[in-house]
Amino acid sequence: MTKLIAWLGGAWFVASLALTAWWYFAASGQPRPFAGWTPLAVDTLLVTLFAAHHSLFAREPVKQALTFIPAPLLRSSYVWVASLLLILVLLLWQPIGGTLYAVTGPSRIVNAVMQALGLIIIALSVSGLDPLELAGIRQVIAARNPEPFQSLQISGPYRWVRHPLYLGWIVALFATARMTGDRLAFATLTSLYLVLAIPLEERSLWQSFGDDYARYAARVPWRVFPYVY
Repeated sequence: MTKLIAWLGGAWFVASLALTAWWYFAASGQPRPFAGWTPLAVDTLLVTLFAAHHSLFAREPVKQALTFIPAPLLRSSYVWVASLLLILVLLLWQPIGGTLYAVTGPSRIVNAVMQALGLIIIALSVSGLDPLELAGIRQVIAARNPEPFQSLQISGPYRWVRHPLYLGWIVALFATARMTGDRLAFATLTSLYLVLAIPLEERSLWQSFGDDYARYAARVPWRVFPYVY
C-alpha cells in the first residue's frame, strides 16, 4: 500500500507541474482587461499559502513533529500536499488582466531563445537529481531495500550557481514575449519565494552534507545569478 501511495503521489506531482506549464504558457497569456488590485491580493495569498507549506514542512523540526506519518511516507505526504496546493493556486487564481508589453515580429525570436535557454537550464539541473527521491518514491523503496540517496550535485549547471533550477525558472518565466498582468504576478511571486527560501534550503543542505557543502559553497559563491547573487 505504501508503494501505491508513493507512486500515485509521484503521478500527482507530475500532473501539477504539467498543469502549471499549460497555465503559464497558454491560459495566463490570454488578453484580458485589467481587473484591479483585489485579484492580485488574493493571488498573493494563494502563493503565500503554497510557499508556507513548501518551506516550513521541509524543515527538520517540522518533520520530526509529524510522528503520525510513517517515516518512509514522509516525503510522499509532503509531495501530495504541495502538489495539491499548487493545483489550487492555479484553479483559484483570480485573473488580473492587463498587458504590459507584447513583442511582435522577428524580435520574438530573442524571447523564444531566452525561454528555451531557461528550460534547458531547468532540464540540466533536474537531470542531476533523482526524480524518484524528489517525488518521495525512493524513500519507500529504500525502506525495504536500503540504498544510498542522491549525493551532493556539483556538476553541470551547478558549477555556475548553487541553485540553477531557480535560475532556469526565473529566465523561462520572465523572458515571455507577451507579459500580461497574470504572468508578471505569477513570475514575480514565485521567484520572490524561491529567492527568500534559499537561506532555509541551504541550511538544510549544510546539515545534510556538512563540510562537502561548505567547500562547494566556497567554490561556487553565487546562489542564483552569476556575479550578482
